Amino acid sequence: MAQRRWHSDRQLTAINRTGLSAPARQAMIDMRIAPGTSVLDYGCGRGGDVRVLEGLDLNVSGWDPVYFPEGRLEPADIVLLTYVLNVIEDPAERQRTLKHAWDLTRTALVVSARLRWERNQIKGVEHSDGILTSRNTFQYLFAAGELRDYVQDITSVRCLSAAPGIVYAFKSEDARLGYMARRVAPGSEWLASQDAASAITAVVDYLERRGRIPSLDEMPGAMAGLLGHLRTSELHRLVHQAASPAKVEAGAKRTTLDTLLVLAVELFHGRGPSSSLPLAVQLDVRAFFSSYAEACQRADRLLLKLRDDSYVRRAMTGSAVGKFTPTALYVHRRALHRMPVVLRLYEHCASIAAGRPAAWTIAKLRHQGRGVSWLDYPDFDTDPHPRLLSSYIVDLGTLKSSFLSYADSTNRPLLHRKHEFLALEDPDASKYRRLTDSEVKAGLYEQPHLIGTEDGWQEALNRCGRVLRGHRLLHIEQQKRQESL
Repeated sequence: MAQRRWHSDRQLTAINRTGLSAPARQAMIDMRIAPGTSVLDYGCGRGGDVRVLEGLDLNVSGWDPVYFPEGRLEPADIVLLTYVLNVIEDPAERQRTLKHAWDLTRTALVVSARLRWERNQIKGVEHSDGILTSRNTFQYLFAAGELRDYVQDITSVRCLSAAPGIVYAFKSEDARLGYMARRVAPGSEWLASQDAASAITAVVDYLERRGRIPSLDEMPGAMAGLLGHLRTSELHRLVHQAASPAKVEAGAKRTTLDTLLVLAVELFHGRGPSSSLPLAVQLDVRAFFSSYAEACQRADRLLLKLRDDSYVRRAMTGSAVGKFTPTALYVHRRALHRMPVVLRLYEHCASIAAGRPAAWTIAKLRHQGRGVSWLDYPDFDTDPHPRLLSSYIVDLGTLKSSFLSYADSTNRPLLHRKHEFLALEDPDASKYRRLTDSEVKAGLYEQPHLIGTEDGWQEALNRCGRVLRGHRLLHIEQQKRQESL
């Protein structure tokens, strides 16, 4: 008699959700999902994401073999395959499921799975290529880079890592490149326009930000209608008269670098013809380069410079933002766009290879070897010496990633000299600098190798007779007098 094939109790892995799952929330932001966009949650479990998306008036449907077998498995613009692949114990079925979800996709497939660093959260024993839990459920844990490669192999298209454990596969190059361009060089919102005068003001703002006048095809439909009565030459004359030449020049320089960044990242991932680029990027190339070939050559040279240790180190030491150490440059996310373009490319290559985490505060770029860490200090703005909650690390040499959590640590690493991670003009930089100056004057930094953790820092405060109240450093006696008042 043939032996009955074992199946895991997959339905037990489905959890009740009150809000959107992380992959669905990420897709809402990145895909610009709006009313009129159809969404299919393939393997929706108990249907939590479906209910939330329905509440947003989206055209959403869900299907699950246990909880919603009556759901519609029909093609949709966006298909979500959320934590489905990792619970399938049969490798062949895993592939079939991914292929079926891809076949139902019109625009983009969002694939998410649990990752290997979560192994200590799962109680079970090794079974086949995964883990068998005591509840008779199965978990296959992917490496972050492995998940992207796996989806690419099955879909036969180039995929992008949106975040650790979340991969996007696009049906068209236009959709993929449009998403990538927004991610590398996010555009600003258009100013509101009620009449021709306000529409011209909005075009002036665009010119000052981007360094060129937009085409009618780039403008919101209503704005293009308000300006349709003007000849192109007349519109250009009015706009250039009102614009600041210095701002236009700065905008052109910024857009030139952003365009090189888009093209360099695209080469890192494979580059297509000029016509495959988003319209705005095509027009940027025409405005700021002699040809697409010249723009690509400059972008190629930029990418090659990432291999030059001395060039990368010089870029870090010459950066207007960030804290330079013997091993790396540390930059706050608010200042990241102020780094030299080669360092921005460095960070973007790592994010595309293995995903940038949703929560992070400071990016660490190594100049000894190639690797990027995204460090999460959730209380950076409120805590004078914020504690490290987690770090996500990508090695660009091996494309391997790792995750470290300090949530349960009783002696976490913490930050000093917060102003050094920010741009000079950051509104909080002066406040942080004043605190640092007072701490240096009080002698708190005399033994820097001892103050990098909570315990060491508290010992230094005790030794110097100081206490912190917000971003103010007080003598303990001064604090006692204030409390007695």
